[in-house]
Amino acid sequence: MKWKYYEVKDGKLIRKRKECPKCGPGTFMAEHADRRSCGNCGYTEFKTEKK
Repeated sequence: MKWKYYEVKDGKLIRKRKECPKCGPGTFMAEHADRRSCGNCGYTEFKTEKK
């Protein structure tokens, strides 16, 4: 099911989700309402509101 994380547009590969900075390419972070988290290593980034 990894194909849903990629898109080909104008002959270029576009990654739809952010990759984990600790695990590297190919390990995508889960999108939650208030955060992004890696299921592999547990790395979490919290989203902030833009004003």
